[in-house]
Amino acid sequence: MNIYDKAHDLAKALKESKEVEEITSAMKLIETDPEAKKMLDDFRERQMEVQQRMMSGDMPAQEEMEKMEKMFEVLSLNLNIRRLFDAERRLSVIIEDVNKIIADSLQHLYGSSM
Repeated sequence: MNIYDKAHDLAKALKESKEVEEITSAMKLIETDPEAKKMLDDFRERQMEVQQRMMSGDMPAQEEMEKMEKMFEVLSLNLNIRRLFDAERRLSVIIEDVNKIIADSLQHLYGSSM
């Protein structure tokens, strides 16, 4: 068994999944709505900035996090953006589950302390 072949099979399965299809479909609809696209792009940019700061140890203020949550809530009022967020969340759960399956399969190497 070639692990890389299996990884490519998994990548193909993810690419062809219902969740990725939903993300693609929602993105196409958002692309036709310039206002929604701009709002989403602005949110993604701010989200990326906050995540990068957090990764470098610079935790954002509570007010900034609340502002991001409020932006998310406002964006979610748009049905196409909510559809996108829901599909992204479902794909994220799948990826987390796959990571857990892989990690669990190697747990015996490090004992039960993991």
